[in-house]
Amino acid sequence: MSATVFTGVRVFDGSGTPPFPAEVRVEGERIVQVAREAAVPREGARIVDGRGGVLMPGLVEAHAHLSWPTSVERFVPGMSLPEQDLVLNTARNARILLDHGFTSAYSAGALDRTVEITLKAAIDAGGMPGPRLVPSSVEREPPIESAMMDPGKVDEHGRGPEAVRAFVKGCAALGAKSLKFLLSGESALKPGASMELLYTEDEARAAGEQARESDVWLTAHAHAAEAVKMGLRHGFRVLYHCTYADEEALDMMEARKDEIFVAPTLGIVQATLDAVPPPHFDVRHMKEDAAIVLERQRRLVPELRRRGVRVLPGGDYGFPFNPNGRNARDLELFVRHLGYTPAEALSAATMLGGQIMGLDGELGMVRKGFLADLLLVDGDPCQDVAILQDKSRLSAIMKDGRFHKSPEGRQ
Repeated sequence: MSATVFTGVRVFDGSGTPPFPAEVRVEGERIVQVAREAAVPREGARIVDGRGGVLMPGLVEAHAHLSWPTSVERFVPGMSLPEQDLVLNTARNARILLDHGFTSAYSAGALDRTVEITLKAAIDAGGMPGPRLVPSSVEREPPIESAMMDPGKVDEHGRGPEAVRAFVKGCAALGAKSLKFLLSGESALKPGASMELLYTEDEARAAGEQARESDVWLTAHAHAAEAVKMGLRHGFRVLYHCTYADEEALDMMEARKDEIFVAPTLGIVQATLDAVPPPHFDVRHMKEDAAIVLERQRRLVPELRRRGVRVLPGGDYGFPFNPNGRNARDLELFVRHLGYTPAEALSAATMLGGQIMGLDGELGMVRKGFLADLLLVDGDPCQDVAILQDKSRLSAIMKDGRFHKSPEGRQ
């Protein structure tokens, strides 16, 4: 069993409390000791001198799109790639997320039915680098004319409850753990569409019933208040956006606060506002919608937090103007727009991240018995959370007790 001791560090444990001086011992894939202002046993261990840096849990991306093509290493002008290129690009994006300190990722949908499932198996077997992954299959949008978000037309969907059941059952059989439904439309792509429901009550009920039978989680793209309520009524576990949630939706979310997670996806909103497209590409309606969404989220998220609803960073990265690898920017946006302190944003991306991954009590904190997914940061992200956007400030990246990025010259 391999062992590592981190000394000379201040520990941000994921709870939101300030970093404290400590030593940490890792054996195998687990943290076995956290000693505040004291020493831990060094027998058989590699010693890593943190030189005053912060040791913290690995980050969790709550809205991952590993197969969305664009990354900080490769710009892709559209959303479609040949099959072989898509597979390799998805693997590249998995490595990129890990390079940037995201040791876990909860998928919000893929461009292929099995690419993430195959990728997870390869990562888990040690065949390639990547985050701990809750894999998804294709996003499901019902077959409608001029479909807005059909991810590559890779799956044929029917209408009605039985078609929905078949989709959930089929994806579960392939190995998907989380399935995403577009319960509402998206006004960024079609003005007014965010207020439209794309599924009937019977279809959403069928999805929930089959998900429970197949032991998979359901995730909803839901802007409209009625889409949020539909998801809550039928057991959707993760709700993205929730932009137009009304008082009834808020009450329902509060009633299920111990069962659900919300990710407002600010990254794509900010990226839209910041985008400077070519002159021939008119994005005025997208920018107008993004400004509305941001203003509503500024009011919505503090209210959700007041009610005890778990809100996590995760910003729809992978689009041409919002590349994979920029994911840590969401933490800064939580501070800038939503009233979080840096420590609160970090806790949402670590402690709550462990919970959305289904590993509450095992992941997302620097505590005895927890999985050793750790970042050694050159600096204090509790003072300036934006430093996590600079991967060179990550002196070491550990996942499952093994270094993905080794702390050169620190032993």
